Amino acid sequence: MEFKDYYETMGVARDATQDEIKRAYRKLARKYHPDVSKEADAEERFKAVGEAYEVLKDPEKRAAYDQLGSQWQAGQDFRPPPGWDAGFEFSGGGFTGADAEQFSDFFESLFGGAGHAGFRGGRARRGRARMRGEDRHARILIDLEDAIEGRSRQVTLRLPEVTADGHVTTREQTLNVRIPKGIKAGQHIRLSGKGAPGTGGGAAGDLYLEVEFRPHRWYRVEGADLYLDLPVAPWEAALGATVKVPTPKGAVELKIPAGSSSGKKLRLKGRGLPGKAAGNLVVTLQVALPPADSAEAKRLYREMQEKLAFNPRKHLGV
Repeated sequence: MEFKDYYETMGVARDATQDEIKRAYRKLARKYHPDVSKEADAEERFKAVGEAYEVLKDPEKRAAYDQLGSQWQAGQDFRPPPGWDAGFEFSGGGFTGADAEQFSDFFESLFGGAGHAGFRGGRARRGRARMRGEDRHARILIDLEDAIEGRSRQVTLRLPEVTADGHVTTREQTLNVRIPKGIKAGQHIRLSGKGAPGTGGGAAGDLYLEVEFRPHRWYRVEGADLYLDLPVAPWEAALGATVKVPTPKGAVELKIPAGSSSGKKLRLKGRGLPGKAAGNLVVTLQVALPPADSAEAKRLYREMQEKLAFNPRKHLGV
């Protein structure tokens, strides 16, 4: 997937005001509108400009997009870095302008299309004196241990705002959040009344925090299951052994069957994320070779070479 430089597409500087972006869009939309343009690629350019404007006209989407930084170049291979938009609060509201189904994969990867939780929900209805505020959404990064233990954490959200001179900036809001025990990546924490304020005395909306996990030094998380690569010595794999394995609740003993090889998976039931149906800890064995960093170690390796006559490539016919 290619990175799209929306500022380059619009022909504006990264610090352009919202009015400058609006003027640039109007000019380009007139230039490339398929009904009037003579350009061969008018329709494609018109869609690209519409997509760029969809992001840059919205202070919330623009502030999140700016978080990616300016180090990416248009056309460069791109994958969204984990947690790139953590802490940004997005209000509800559907897409406007270009048809959301025509947006690129790049847009979809950042904002999830029309179904993304951060932009879900309709526009606030007009013409009523008393209205409930819109729900808002944000992503937060938590530690795996927060979900295992169930902890309270302070979460700092970055709220985009447009300054008096038309530039987009952010201010921070800190909230105390209780992380439910056993919560999984992709699930939401609802904070009642922490969304957008209502009008005419209406109640405030709610704030939904979508959970993502920070990378862990040992475990990978998939749903409720945890995955661990476990180094084992060659003799432990060949002869079988009982070894200690770290789990979120402390070390336990695991029996390694004789004749195991790298890639073999062993399951510790119920040692993953807690819940009504607790997840498992899946251990993948990785045979680790002792270093040949001494004369004695080299002698032992040569002895194995002579006595074991082992050919690891036999199954390849060589």
